[in-house]
Amino acid sequence: MQHIRPDPDALLARVERDQARAKRGRLKIFFGAAAGVGKTFAMLLAARERRADNLDVVVGVVETHGRKETQALLAGLETLPLRRIDYKGTVLHEFDLDAALKRRPAIILVDELAHSNVPGCRHPKRWQDIHELLEAGIDVYTALNVQHLESLNDDIGQISGIRVWETVPDTVFEDADEVELVDLPPDELLNRLKEGKVYLPQQAQEAVKHFFRKGNLIALRELALRQTASRVDAEMLDYREDHAIREVWQVSERILVCIGPNALAERLVRAGKRLATSLRAEWIVAYVETPQLQRLPAEKRDGVLRILRLAEQLGAETVTLSAPDMSEALIRFSRQRNIGKIVIGKPSRRGWRRWLFGSVVDTLVSRAHNINLYLLGSPQTRERGQAAPELALFGKSPLPGLKQRIPSKTARRYLGYLWAFAVNALITAAGYLLLGRLEPANLIMVYLLGVIFVASRFGRGPSVLASVLGVGCFDLLFLQPYYSFSVADSQYLITLSAMLAVGIVVSNLTANVRSQAKVAAHRERRAAALYSMSRELGSSQSETDVVRVAVKHLYAEFSSRNVILFPNGNGRMVFPAEKALAESLLGADLSVAQWVFDHSEIAGQGTDTLPGASAVYFPIHGDDQVLGVLALLPVNLRRVFLPEQQKLLETFLRQIGQAIGRIRFSERARSTQMQMEAERLRNSLLSAISHDLRTPLATIIGSASTIAHNQQKLAPQDLVELGQGIVDEAKRMANLVNNILDMAKLEAGMLELNKQWYPLEEIVGTALTQLQAQLAGRPVTVKLPPGIPMVLADSVMIEQVLINLLENAVRYTPEASPLEISAEFGDSSVEIAVADRGPGIPRGMEERLFEKFYQGRQETAQSGVGLGLAICRAIVEIHGGTISASNRPDGGALFAFRLPLDQAPPEVEPEE
Repeated sequence: MQHIRPDPDALLARVERDQARAKRGRLKIFFGAAAGVGKTFAMLLAARERRADNLDVVVGVVETHGRKETQALLAGLETLPLRRIDYKGTVLHEFDLDAALKRRPAIILVDELAHSNVPGCRHPKRWQDIHELLEAGIDVYTALNVQHLESLNDDIGQISGIRVWETVPDTVFEDADEVELVDLPPDELLNRLKEGKVYLPQQAQEAVKHFFRKGNLIALRELALRQTASRVDAEMLDYREDHAIREVWQVSERILVCIGPNALAERLVRAGKRLATSLRAEWIVAYVETPQLQRLPAEKRDGVLRILRLAEQLGAETVTLSAPDMSEALIRFSRQRNIGKIVIGKPSRRGWRRWLFGSVVDTLVSRAHNINLYLLGSPQTRERGQAAPELALFGKSPLPGLKQRIPSKTARRYLGYLWAFAVNALITAAGYLLLGRLEPANLIMVYLLGVIFVASRFGRGPSVLASVLGVGCFDLLFLQPYYSFSVADSQYLITLSAMLAVGIVVSNLTANVRSQAKVAAHRERRAAALYSMSRELGSSQSETDVVRVAVKHLYAEFSSRNVILFPNGNGRMVFPAEKALAESLLGADLSVAQWVFDHSEIAGQGTDTLPGASAVYFPIHGDDQVLGVLALLPVNLRRVFLPEQQKLLETFLRQIGQAIGRIRFSERARSTQMQMEAERLRNSLLSAISHDLRTPLATIIGSASTIAHNQQKLAPQDLVELGQGIVDEAKRMANLVNNILDMAKLEAGMLELNKQWYPLEEIVGTALTQLQAQLAGRPVTVKLPPGIPMVLADSVMIEQVLINLLENAVRYTPEASPLEISAEFGDSSVEIAVADRGPGIPRGMEERLFEKFYQGRQETAQSGVGLGLAICRAIVEIHGGTISASNRPDGGALFAFRLPLDQAPPEVEPEE
């Protein structure tokens, strides 16, 4: 077995992982295809074995389903009492988590991992109870059927026709320390079912008719075996990584198909598909992009992209590797993924070129130990010298805009060769002027410096030419006999050969470094774009902000106009409400976007679905659903569909989906919080009715009783005063009840705001009219700026805010003291203030005044119960505004509330 020195970072990560696991309990899952295969039986047998080893084993909960063999295994094992929970008049028994944590055994048995707990338990799911046990350092044995895995739920529902509602996240299964497969052939399981060893006879008959059909059991068994095999394969890969094992282990069928920019690539993919199907193996299609391949013409790189997309459609995993050496990249990737079979085309080099430069196949044969190679040859379909057919992206050759770039590249290539001549001419001229004063060895270094300069600026071809020209000029002008390519001293033949070899090697190395630097620069730019976009998305507070940021960055990175579409309430795709975002790509086809949203697949230009569309449409995924669709009008399809660009776009879309999901989750949380606050407010308001009605009711009862019993003794004036008191208190009580009930309905979401455009002076005037009696004898000053625009609000509610503020001022200020009402308009809000000349607000109480039932000072019989300002704040906040209280510098209190101006008020034509 071949080992290499482990990576220090991998060792550190392993140590940290082992330390975390050491503090955590171990989870062992007894895994089966269906109920009745013997999971609980096997779990109890394992528990008894551990008990025989003098370990502290406790049974938390075990479901025997009346099976005598299973019940017999419980004998001798300590069992915790179950917790009794009264649920809707029925006493149910559940696992007692607190008792298990208090008992703290070494191993505890908790059956049925996917079980849903009765409401009233600490956790809704039993797997969450087990997670808490593991965090406490307790080892857990449990059992699980394959149909309860979340990722397989839909597939199993389709196979069996029965939807399983109790599921377990796959991460719980994957994080288990040990999984033991308990397997039983379907025929034997059906016999156990008929014998009543799985369910009671009546339940068994129903189970055979529905879930326990032989076909279902065969499919479930295969799924259970595959899940176990996948887990074992993952454990094997982890072991190889932890022990830095390079040699491939032939334990699983995994195929790697290597393609290149040639006509054989498509045949390789199809051959790999047939081989993978015959072996029922996982297969991967890889393209290694070396510095040489990065300089290929655009149409050939597009052909590679088309083949990679074909492989994805055929079910392969596709990867693009970047490395200076193709064979080394393939061997390293095969060892990392434990790939035992490589499918590759026969070497195209023949004769001396293959002997001199080698081939990828020869390197793999000599270095890829324990890896089987499958070579695919190409049929001889054309004569020598006949051009190979072009590989074009999506059946188009070349892509739009390709011809416009060819002249510039050709001109730059010719410019490089001219520079090779110019640099050598300059060095030769300088050396000729210094002839006799400069040693030939020093002049050779200058020529090599010129080669490095040309290679760093113009690539391999011009630098090789510079090497050849340098050797020729040095031999012709600086070695005797002069002006001849013959050499007097044979030692200079070695010098010239070494100079030529060093020049070519240096030019190749410099060109490779230049290419790698270019790739690194592209990667750095993509990383910077991702960081910038994620930072701005993280600070976005609304979906509109997210869309605005996403559209900006998508345009900057892909130079393509785009628009993000979301469905309306009926699930139909619509353009954004914001005009600027909608106009970014008005040519988007909503029918194509609807198809992408419904099917969660890419469509549009350059794809196999609706290719006639002018744009490309990508689904934007959230956690578990499609949130929207990105419509992108690419200037060049290559900017979108090149492998590295496509991965960048997928990352962009993933970040956009996460940002939108975060905002929607926050909105749902905010809505839930508002509903909770509304419920609390409703309860407080309803409970306050009896509190606030006590004084007026006592007054009404007392006055009415006096009139009833002393009517003959009372003077007419006294009768009028008592009657007026009854009327005033009844009005006060009626107004109070109406306000409280209206607010309770509003906070509970039972009433909707009737927002319309109203002149502010009309709202103020209505409030003053309703308080005409209470304001008698008080000077009231109204200051509204001239030309004040209208406000969009519920006039009845805003009037109530003004009424409550004015009543509060009347109640807490001396009689005949003045009141002021003012308004001030800003760019985005209007501020309305009510000021008085009373004693002011105690320091530190500015916010508490708006709490329910809070009173600034001792209340009189005619005072309220502290709901007026709380109601004001509730109304203002429902309008999206804010309210505050402060002391005036020259004495008195100031209550001001702000209402947002989200829309421009309508223009009212002047009256004729």
